[in-house]
Amino acid sequence: MLRWLLDRLPEQQVDAHLLSDEGEHVIDLVRKHPVVYWFATLEAVGVVALWLLALVGPIEWGWFFMVGALVLALHALYVVLREHRDVFVITNMRVFRASGVFSVRIATMPISRILDITVDKPLLGRMLGYGHFVFESAAQSQGLRDIRFIGDPDGRDLTIQRVVQQAGLRGRVDQRPGGPNAH
Repeated sequence: MLRWLLDRLPEQQVDAHLLSDEGEHVIDLVRKHPVVYWFATLEAVGVVALWLLALVGPIEWGWFFMVGALVLALHALYVVLREHRDVFVITNMRVFRASGVFSVRIATMPISRILDITVDKPLLGRMLGYGHFVFESAAQSQGLRDIRFIGDPDGRDLTIQRVVQQAGLRGRVDQRPGGPNAH
């Protein structure tokens, strides 16, 4: 049922932020791991519980339970929208994050500015398949420092490293026997 709801939510318009005339194209569009929807799911259970209390509880408290259920349902919907519309995009030129429900915030970092990526995989993240990225760059106070709840963080890290390598921003590794990088 959650997948049905997510398929009907409005998407971030990522294509509108691409430099298509410069040859920029999306390599990977990363949505958050489904674990971010657990809190909204618990709120939905709370909504059902409040509706049941409104039906079987004291009649003078029925309005309170119904208003509480409405507020909780609206908050759960907002949380689902917020997490669904928070996307991390890897292109051949840059990485950027588009987020926001009522207004949109775009944080961009050119591939050439990425100095280091730390992949943090907590125990629960290792079991469920998510992790967090911490980007190190020359400008430390940008909106792309922490990207949380990324599914398949190792695969996404390899994708970014591959894009950086293909852009020619790091030297080639010589794998020949006796080459400069042989041990």
